[in-house]
Amino acid sequence: MSQQNNTPQAVQACHELILWMIPQLDKFPRSRRFTLGSRLENGLLMVLENLIEAAYSQQKQTALRSANRQLEVNRHLWRLGYELQLVSAKSYEHGAKLMNDIGRQIGGWLNSCQKG
Repeated sequence: MSQQNNTPQAVQACHELILWMIPQLDKFPRSRRFTLGSRLENGLLMVLENLIEAAYSQQKQTALRSANRQLEVNRHLWRLGYELQLVSAKSYEHGAKLMNDIGRQIGGWLNSCQKG
């Protein structure tokens, strides 16, 4: 699936993270799927929503800061899933790398907003 030219890179990266993450969350045991798994999924969807809001807003900084805070919460929830042995080390590392990449993109976007 190709990225549209007008879609900011952070939005596309978050979209791709969610596409990868949902099948991982579906593997959680039932006792965690509707608690930790649901929180992770909803949290990532909130990050995506904030990034889309930033893409279409004149005041991007508020939405980007909100996305960044929510992403940080999701990093901790993902680590908790790993520590509870709900995801493999390989999956944890991949998900953490994707989230870190999105965090860098959000940070760069915020910096460009503050300079402009």
